[in-house]
Amino acid sequence: MDTHARPFRSVLYIPASKVRALEKAQGLATDAIIFDLEDAVAVEEKAAARGMLADALAQDYGARFRIVRINGLDTEWGREDAAVVGGADAVLLPKVNSAADVEALAALVGDMPIWAMMETPLGILNAGEIAAHKQLRGMVMGTNDLAKDLNCRFRADREPLITSLQMCLLAARAHGVVAVDGVYNAFKDDDGLRVECEQGRDMGFDGKTLIHPAQLAVANEVFAPSEAEVELARRQIAAFEEAESAGQGVAVVDGKIVENLHIVTAQQTLAKAKMIADLEG
Repeated sequence: MDTHARPFRSVLYIPASKVRALEKAQGLATDAIIFDLEDAVAVEEKAAARGMLADALAQDYGARFRIVRINGLDTEWGREDAAVVGGADAVLLPKVNSAADVEALAALVGDMPIWAMMETPLGILNAGEIAAHKQLRGMVMGTNDLAKDLNCRFRADREPLITSLQMCLLAARAHGVVAVDGVYNAFKDDDGLRVECEQGRDMGFDGKTLIHPAQLAVANEVFAPSEAEVELARRQIAAFEEAESAGQGVAVVDGKIVENLHIVTAQQTLAKAKMIADLEG
């Protein structure tokens, strides 16, 4: 499925070395899965995880978008990882620093869609050229690694990371690729997760990467249009069409001016709501 024609509200990391987790993921309410060969897999399990991944990719995951995160190509495992991702919908490269890193992976995986982990200071500075690569289809914020490299402190408002988040989001939007926010580590803290999801949504991210199935419900709710937003979008479109038929260029809904740019947003809201309904159906 075209990444531009589907939601990415929830993107769940699943260790490729855990058979039970791989099986359970087939029934989870996640829009996308990242089958992880990198951080979630111990060194001594790397080789076995590739075999488990190959078996998993042969299974039916329904409409869930399947992404494989390989180890970096500068490691002893990266190239062998890249050789087993053919059954996935996309391959995710960690610690992307430049478009040259994406090109190096493209040479190994042919025309397969590539996603980039944005988690290094150099990668953030080169976000524009990375997003512009012809095979790049998605950018995933790696906020834990990025915070480590920046030597910044954890804050609930994520103020130290805002510039980096916005730079990647700008690059993604400029080149029409998916942008997914980083993980929230406290997987039992639903209130904190909701706050961070709402922040990412309001900034413009398509969804959030998650580390535990318990986080799915909050992410799916926050990154989906609410019933009130859908209802408002319909009223805005109806009012604007009525105004146009009367030869006017603007309408008024709930005491606020509605112009063509608001109609574009309203149409996007309705389209996203329909895509979510289709996916869940």
